[in-house]
Amino acid sequence: MLPITAYGHPTLKKKGEDIRQDYPGLKELIAEMFETMYEAKGVGLAAQQINRAIRLFIIDASPYEDEFPEMKDFKKVFINAHIISEDGEEWDFEEGCLSVPGIREFVRRKPIVYLSYYDEDWNYHENERFDGVIGRVIQHEYDHTDGVMFIERLPHFKKILLKGKLKDISTGKAEADYKMILPRIRKKR
Repeated sequence: MLPITAYGHPTLKKKGEDIRQDYPGLKELIAEMFETMYEAKGVGLAAQQINRAIRLFIIDASPYEDEFPEMKDFKKVFINAHIISEDGEEWDFEEGCLSVPGIREFVRRKPIVYLSYYDEDWNYHENERFDGVIGRVIQHEYDHTDGVMFIERLPHFKKILLKGKLKDISTGKAEADYKMILPRIRKKR
């Protein structure tokens, strides 16, 4: 299992670079990402969360198929993904993140997203539509590849209320069932 970058780590703020088909160890990296995601009990994982600033994320939404039948057998790799457009009236849905363990908050997003990307076999998918909860999971992971975390989409007062919990995560005081990479804390001189 790969360690997961904790809130406050600089890689989480980096916009991912597009990669080429010959990216070193890509197949192995994807396999390790799935293993890490399953071990950490997540449904999505972006490269920034394993300390790589590239445009790569994976999703396996099947753990939620009982609650959301459209998630059955939804397992995909997204390479060099770019959102073409989002559509529909924004709606609230509770989100969490492996990089911010123990925090779940309602986030507003549009229900439909159109995405162009390569899959793990380098087949190009142009302007593919995803909606509902699957669209939301994709938007959440896509945000990571742009260096954005879901907590940045919260209202200002919510961010203020979470400040202490976020500090605990970044300093290793929060509990997680997996190994995390903490940001380096600079000492004041």
